[in-house]
Amino acid sequence: MNFNFSDEEEAAKELAEQILGDSTSFDRLREVESDDDGPGFDGELWASLAEANLIGLPISEDLGGQGFSNLALCLLLEQAGRNLAPVPLLESVVYTALPIERFGSDNLKKGLLPKVISGESILTAAFFEIGAPALSRKARTQAVASGDGYTLSGEKVCVPYAAAADQILVSASSEDGLGLFLIEPNAAGVSLAQQETTAHERQFVLSLDGVSVEGDAVLALPGKGEEIIDWLEPRAATALAAIAVGVANEGLRQTAVYTSERKQFGREIGSFQGVALRAADAYIDVEAMRSTMWQAAWRLDSGNTAHKAAAVAKWWACVGGHRVSHTCQHLHGGIGADIDYPIHRHFLRLKHIAMTLGGANEQLSRLGDLIADEARAGVDPGAILQ
Repeated sequence: MNFNFSDEEEAAKELAEQILGDSTSFDRLREVESDDDGPGFDGELWASLAEANLIGLPISEDLGGQGFSNLALCLLLEQAGRNLAPVPLLESVVYTALPIERFGSDNLKKGLLPKVISGESILTAAFFEIGAPALSRKARTQAVASGDGYTLSGEKVCVPYAAAADQILVSASSEDGLGLFLIEPNAAGVSLAQQETTAHERQFVLSLDGVSVEGDAVLALPGKGEEIIDWLEPRAATALAAIAVGVANEGLRQTAVYTSERKQFGREIGSFQGVALRAADAYIDVEAMRSTMWQAAWRLDSGNTAHKAAAVAKWWACVGGHRVSHTCQHLHGGIGADIDYPIHRHFLRLKHIAMTLGGANEQLSRLGDLIADEARAGVDPGAILQ
């Protein structure tokens, strides 16, 4: 196991830190969110990331990307989290572009992914349904064979940036199993309704009424989509954990600055034992979040099964992120609860991450199922990170 970064990965991290740090601020974040006519993300920042080829960081060089590792992608996502960057890296790259690169046809990959890498197009995914587990292998949305393709009918929720996306990756089931399909948000039979979200991210309810899909837009035939979801799940969980590390680490850094400057009873409050202990516990949580995230990313890069490691990393993102965000708010005192004060956004983002792809209890359930499956197959159940 080697968590050392190559010179190229370090350079990518520094470049991401520079671009994201220079282009994001609390005021800019609110400006993007308040623009009702905008796409819901920072288009200028997205263009800067594209110009630096950071959107294409994990995508192969043959398609115009850089072909970097999951470790490098997590370095980028950590910086995005640290700056609360309002850009669709998770949705466009992790949820959608990477599965297309791995499982899509050559025509689809060559026609679509270079546009994503250049920043010309964004992608998103519609996997979630009310009452269904995260990344379920069976969708309520129905796919019915029709001519040379399928028609899709059903409803998805919490679809990020759907109105601004050029393509939406939708999961739908038939009698043969789960399929994955690409649709356009303005296609016949598609309707969108904006939702209110915890972290002010622009999400939508996606309603489908006989939407036609055929050709390369069928990423996976019904019965083949389960394989893609199984491949995607640990990558998405690890990506969320990387963002959580950045959010939590920066929130704690800001709290350390605040407690070293804020005085009470003639001395900095950071010198009080109770404050120091809370900060120390939060630091331990951040490092646990970081180490489990790197464990999962390394396993993905090494070609090993990473489902259990990703579940552990996501559990720490949920539990550690919860504790760190509360510590940051509490140590800021009354101002920590002010929704117009920056530290509150770290609380909201960590809560949003915890609820995405399943919370802590769902991760424990998932981990228990994986260990039980391996025990039945004769694998040592104590080797939880194999």
